[in-house]
Amino acid sequence: MSHTPHELAEEFPDHTDAIHKLKIENAHFARLFDEYHDVNGAIHRSETNVEPTDDLNEQAMRKQRMVLKDELWGMLQAG
Repeated sequence: MSHTPHELAEEFPDHTDAIHKLKIENAHFARLFDEYHDVNGAIHRSETNVEPTDDLNEQAMRKQRMVLKDELWGMLQAG
């Protein structure tokens, strides 16, 4: 398990099987999942000053993560 906060398995712990299944069976979900993972990692690196960025960029990344998370959640709910 990653030590990066906000990973999808931690955000939706009751849906880990569905996440895994959708990553395999649904290319759109898999692409969004990868994008979420990349943005989340960039936010974490910024927060921990590994790769600092300005506040506007960090805020934009947080908004992007939220949009991706909402779309992924909707796909999980649809089954």
